Amino acid sequence: MKPIEMAEGKLARGPLPAMFCARHYEQVKAFHQSLADYAPTPLINLEALAKQLGIRAILVKDESQRFGLKAFKALGASYAVHQILAEMPDQKPVFVTTTDGNHGKGVAWAALQAGCRAEIFMPKGTVASRVEAIEALGNAKVTVTEWGYDETVRWTRDYAQRQGYILVQDTVLPGYHEIPQNIVLGYTTMIREVYQQLPPSIQPTHVFLQAGVGSMAGAVLGWLADTQKDQLPVTSIIEAADSACVFASCPRGELVSKAGITPTIMAGLNCGEVNPDIFPVLRDYASFYFACADEITEAGMRQYADPSDGDQAIVAGESGAVGLGLLMKLCQDASYAQMKQALGLDENSVVLLFNTEGATDPADYLRVVGRPWIEVSG
Repeated sequence: MKPIEMAEGKLARGPLPAMFCARHYEQVKAFHQSLADYAPTPLINLEALAKQLGIRAILVKDESQRFGLKAFKALGASYAVHQILAEMPDQKPVFVTTTDGNHGKGVAWAALQAGCRAEIFMPKGTVASRVEAIEALGNAKVTVTEWGYDETVRWTRDYAQRQGYILVQDTVLPGYHEIPQNIVLGYTTMIREVYQQLPPSIQPTHVFLQAGVGSMAGAVLGWLADTQKDQLPVTSIIEAADSACVFASCPRGELVSKAGITPTIMAGLNCGEVNPDIFPVLRDYASFYFACADEITEAGMRQYADPSDGDQAIVAGESGAVGLGLLMKLCQDASYAQMKQALGLDENSVVLLFNTEGATDPADYLRVVGRPWIEVSG
C-alpha cells in the first residue's frame, strides 16, 4: 500500500442532521464560556512554511492547549455531561466510556468538574502514559481490555447498563443517539472560534480534518456546511490507513467496518466503525478522503517541532500532525502531483489544519521528534 491513498467525495449535499442549527451552537457557546478554564485555543499562522510549499497560508488551530488536557475532546464530553446533569440535578452518577486516550480524559475531567466519578475502558495496546494521564485526575478507574476499540465500545455499553452507570460515548449505538449528538455539538466550539479569530482578509479555501469514528470531523464539517453554505471550503477527511472506515464507507455510500486491532501510532484515529449519525455529513459534504501511513504523521510531528524560519513551534502528537504531514507530501512530492491538482492546492490556497492533540505519548514523541516535548513547547 502507498503511504497515501485518496478517494473523491460525491458532494451530494443532502439534508444536514437537525442538530446543526444556530440555536444549538449558541447553547454550546454559552456553556463553554461559563467554564472557569475556558479560553479560545490559538490559531497559528505558519507563514514561512506556506511560502515554502507554494500556498497562500497555513492556519493551525492548536487544540493541544485546550483546558490543559492536551486535546480537544473535553469540549464534547463536558457539554454532554452538562446536558445529562441538567436532567438529574440532585444526582451524582458514575460516567463510563471507551477511549483511545483523549476522549476518556475529557469524560473524566468533565465528571470531576461536577464532583462525579468515572470508569474508563481502553483497548488492547494502550500505552501506559495515556492510562496514567487519566488516573492523574484522581476520580477515574481505568481498565485496559483485551479487545480492539470497537469491541471495547460494545462491551462498555453493556457494562454501563448492568451497573446503572451513564455511558458517555462519542459514537452512536443502537438506541443511543442523544449523548453522542451532544458530544458532536460540543466540538463545534473549535470551528466557531476559528471563524472569530480569522483575519478579515483570509478565509479558508481548504480544511483538513482527522477522523476516528468521525465525530470531530463531522462536527466541523457540519458546522461549515450549515454556516458557510456556498463558501464551503474543499474539505478532506484524513485517517490512519488500516482503520480508515470513513475512507472505505463514504465513496460507497454505505457503512463499512474496519474493526479490529490494527497497528498505528495514531491511536486517536484507530477506530474502525463510523458514527452512523454523522455518516451523512461525511458522505455528502467532504470533497476528499485520505488514508495515511504512520510516516505521514511522523513527518508532520517533526515539522511542527522544528518549524521553518520564523514560524512558531507546536507540540503535535501522532493523531494531531497527520494533516500537516499530508499537506507537505502533496506539495513537495512530485509523485502526488495529481492529488495536489485534484484538491486545487495553489498559490491562492488557505489551508486550515487542526492539531487535535499534544504529546499524549511522551516516549513515542521523543522517538519521532528526537527531543522531549517540553523542549519544543519552550
